[in-house]
Amino acid sequence: MKQSSIEIVEVGPRDGLQNEALAVSTVDKLALVERAIDYGARRIEVTSFVNPKKVPQLADAEQLVVQLPVRGDVTYIGLVLNRRGAERALATGRIDELGAVCVTSDTFGIRNQGQSSDESLAAAIEIVGLAKEAGRSGQITIATAFGCPFEGKVAIDRVVEMAKRAAAAQPREIALADTIGVGVPSQVSEMVGRVREAVAGLPVRVHFHNTRGSGLANVWAAVAEGAATVDASLGGLGGCPFAPGAAGNVPTEDVVYMLERGGVSTGLDLPAIVEAASWFTGVMGRPLPAMVSRAPAFP
Repeated sequence: MKQSSIEIVEVGPRDGLQNEALAVSTVDKLALVERAIDYGARRIEVTSFVNPKKVPQLADAEQLVVQLPVRGDVTYIGLVLNRRGAERALATGRIDELGAVCVTSDTFGIRNQGQSSDESLAAAIEIVGLAKEAGRSGQITIATAFGCPFEGKVAIDRVVEMAKRAAAAQPREIALADTIGVGVPSQVSEMVGRVREAVAGLPVRVHFHNTRGSGLANVWAAVAEGAATVDASLGGLGGCPFAPGAAGNVPTEDVVYMLERGGVSTGLDLPAIVEAASWFTGVMGRPLPAMVSRAPAFP
């Protein structure tokens, strides 16, 4: 294990809700963010500034953001895909960090963002620049890094090359996203190791979906290889409207249980997460995918 502690980004308010049929109220979204703060999350992906016709579940982005608690110790992240989204996020005055996304696959990029892979990377680099000009931070996520629903396998060399180009813009970090949950630990270890070497000191963040049950194993492999930050979603909700078959994110409570019992500090309060997950289950009106919040407490 290369570090004794890692950071968790709570992505439930954005990635957890963007693909749900239920339209969660702004009031409940705000409560979700507040509960995440209460259980220790200090970086939270609160919403996305994308076309509300494409992602109607997050059409209340501005309305939500202006109500967020004023906290000097919490970083609020807004996902943006282009200049227009970046300008919307920055105009609120409440988003601390822009989350830009590029994709490894032309087919996915065109369906998801209306851009080729290279165009999506150029847009992400521009977004980081806009964030810095506004005195904010910017991050770049490489989506479909472990596989594409339309083009299949993705060469690690392609991901490494994109990471190098992204790193030249000096974002806060480079993230590797398994958008459709096809990654396996051996692949994760190799990719995280090679990307860490390629980006010369920039932190590497990872984002896993548990579509095929390998999400937690992939988190462990990534942390063992030196990933500094892990995305997780309360209750394990999440999915991409543009990626057929993409299922939930790795659950916050399951990730925290695994890492803390494995000697890796997360800074999050597991009993408080479980309590929040119980409340969130009521909001969603159905059992959530996470396991730890449905099991007896241990130890």
